[in-house]
Amino acid sequence: MSATHPTEWLRCRARLPPGPWATVRDALCAHYPKLPASLWDDRFARGHVRDGDDRTLAADAPFRAGAPLYYLREFDEAPIPVEETIVHVDDRLVVVDKPHFLPVIPAGRYRRETLVARLVARLGNPDLTPLHRLDRGTAGLVLFSSDRASRDAYHALFRERRIGKTYVALAPPLPDIAFPHVRESRLARHPDGFRMMELPGDPDTRTRVEVLEREAPHWRYALHPHTGKMHQLRVHMAALGAPIANDPWYPEALPAGPDDLKRPLKLLAASLAFVDPVDGREQRFETRLRL
Repeated sequence: MSATHPTEWLRCRARLPPGPWATVRDALCAHYPKLPASLWDDRFARGHVRDGDDRTLAADAPFRAGAPLYYLREFDEAPIPVEETIVHVDDRLVVVDKPHFLPVIPAGRYRRETLVARLVARLGNPDLTPLHRLDRGTAGLVLFSSDRASRDAYHALFRERRIGKTYVALAPPLPDIAFPHVRESRLARHPDGFRMMELPGDPDTRTRVEVLEREAPHWRYALHPHTGKMHQLRVHMAALGAPIANDPWYPEALPAGPDDLKRPLKLLAASLAFVDPVDGREQRFETRLRL
């Protein structure tokens, strides 16, 4: 388990559109209205606002539309009290069971507390690269490349849809649907910027849904995604009328709050199967986790 991390600085790019602002400070205050002006004054005073050449900018520096602009953001990254489990290691691949709540790669407020950062430190291999992603809330198998020379061959498995992926989910019963059922739809980014939604038009996602167990209050489903768009399984199950248990975003987004470790999303990446592109062996990996 990771120890408490000290306060760190995150270099962020400010993507400011053209506007009528005279100074960089005015532009930042207008573009980030939820942040108090005093915060920007403090950042300028401490030299934490910089241009594309990493030169410190004063608060009265003239604003130039399109000019690169960066600022340093202070953050404290609290440890996430969950543990990953290594399922398989060889010269080319690492297979890991990711727990709920742990992100795969750095994003937002997560830098050290990510699956890739933990594995690099644990295995001592800075070349480790995830070949696919899972949502932070989803648990289960993640495949990593540990060898640059063979990496593209394994990436091609996902690009060309030559890898079988099975997920298990707990969700409300769907007694009026005949199974197996195939859900096809067109997905696009929701206006809120962090969710996905179905739109009219030619389908660009496909999921096959099977029922494994029919017990109240939640049936156990096997989900087989033919495509791999963000949140695809969560959107498709919600659209069928059976949102995955404990999903905080679908069908409606709940108010943001701290993680409730006792209520994980009931979605698990259960198996990965493929013909190894390097040596031709049939590979199959099963999760050791359970919902």
